[in-house]
Amino acid sequence: MTILETRNDGIIWLDIDGRVDTNTGPQLQKSILQAFQKGSRVILNMEKVEYISSAGLRALLLGQKTACSKGGSMKLVHVCDVVMEVFRLTGFADILTIE
Repeated sequence: MTILETRNDGIIWLDIDGRVDTNTGPQLQKSILQAFQKGSRVILNMEKVEYISSAGLRALLLGQKTACSKGGSMKLVHVCDVVMEVFRLTGFADILTIE
């Protein structure tokens, strides 16, 4: 998995490419937390993520909690159908902001 960070108008974009699993979940978590150290608005571009495991879900949950505690926001965009189904089945579709 690779994560490319860019900033645009005070928003930190994380472009995620690859599988988010047990091996890469901690990397995603670290990237999200680092992004919130730099700003309060984070967008995760999930266009190239075809798989997410419980480790990835944990990273996203921590990101959402961090956003709430800092009065910020975290949004996921371009989520593929397979990953969106995981979010629906686990209830994450109800707690994450997904566009």
